[in-house]
Amino acid sequence: MRPVRRGILVAHVAVSVSWLGLTVGLLTLGITAFVSGDPATAEAATRSMKIFGDWLVVPVALLSLVSGLVLSLGTPWGLARHRWVWTKFWLTLVTTGLSIFSLRPGINAAAADGVVDIDLVIAPSVATATYLFITAISVLKPWGLTRRGRRLRISASSAKSVDARSPRQTA
Repeated sequence: MRPVRRGILVAHVAVSVSWLGLTVGLLTLGITAFVSGDPATAEAATRSMKIFGDWLVVPVALLSLVSGLVLSLGTPWGLARHRWVWTKFWLTLVTTGLSIFSLRPGINAAAADGVVDIDLVIAPSVATATYLFITAISVLKPWGLTRRGRRLRISASSAKSVDARSPRQTA
């Protein structure tokens, strides 16, 4: 079981780092498109963003979400036992939804209309900051247990103390 967990962990870290890199690339292209005085450069940047958005954003976001979910459910960390895991899950779920339903349509509209606005800079900026925060809490593991995690720990320690008693009673 350990090799499977490690394989899922490697896949999750790789795809999550890819998502961070992808948003940094989108941010760079968005800034280029927004500040460039050259219409050809702005068009090339938005067309490049569209390619990333069409081919990479959704699969990378979904793979990060699914691999993190599988990893959390198959390890002692659990999904709702530790606040940092629970926070990562919700942030990943929200950013996946925003990537699919807001970022991609915004990129597609900019590429189709040839109009670049500040949204092409703001969205990847917020996404990059969020992924950096998620990365930080993955490394630091702050905040401790959730209520559910405390209940599970108490029930597990109660079960261990019952098991530790000798089945043989002496008078």
